[in-house]
Amino acid sequence: MSTPEQHPTPDDAAAEARTREIAAGLAAVRERIARAAREAGRADEPALVVVTKTHPAEDVVRLAGLGVAAVGENRDQEARPKAAAVAEALGDAAPRWHFIGQLQTNKAKHAVRYASVVESVDRPELAEALSRALVLRREREPGVEVPDLECLVQVDVDDRADEDRPEGIGPRGGAAPEDVPALAAAIAALPGLRLGGLMCVAPRGLDPEASFRRLAALGEELRRAHPDASTLSMGMSADLEAAVRAGATQVRIGSDVLGARPAVG
Repeated sequence: MSTPEQHPTPDDAAAEARTREIAAGLAAVRERIARAAREAGRADEPALVVVTKTHPAEDVVRLAGLGVAAVGENRDQEARPKAAAVAEALGDAAPRWHFIGQLQTNKAKHAVRYASVVESVDRPELAEALSRALVLRREREPGVEVPDLECLVQVDVDDRADEDRPEGIGPRGGAAPEDVPALAAAIAALPGLRLGGLMCVAPRGLDPEASFRRLAALGEELRRAHPDASTLSMGMSADLEAAVRAGATQVRIGSDVLGARPAVG
């Protein structure tokens, strides 16, 4: 007796179309990165972190199937359930989670449960909270191997005074450049943390490449004291090429891979 032929449902067709859409966006971004590296005369290419904020866990699963190794989120209350859903679906094949937004110290205990990297450490109090939370997790879960948490210092590369910024444009956040050495040393000394390097967001209204080169110079200074802290996380969809020219080792791209963000709330 023959088995009735299975026909794709509308949901199946929509899922396949979404996978094709993401694959096309991802291929285009990867080509942009490769082309920018070639034009900059670089032998290497920066790593790609796909920013998945406001996109569903199903899109993260699709990204993993397309070879994406790292995704980024900027809100703990969204990242937590999404990371749990992806872990349930993929297990050890899940991508690494990068937390890239402003993080309150009282959310550190949540972040250390899913994040492999926190890119937005901007003050000693946050570093200390992350360290305490990770050490406590190790104590409470002795049978679980909990690796050190990689931390990047987020740097405010906007050197304008508040009164010199155009109306409606505020600071992007981050530690002042002069505070970077002390904050980096604090991270490196805390149990459970590993200093990875620096991160910035290009200030609105300024030349992004000049801002990225400022971060690169700070990174060069940082590596004199911390040779392994080599990450320079900078560059998004609008300024990817400028970041690659300035020496980014990692770029954070969202909408150019995943399309417009769904409306929230």
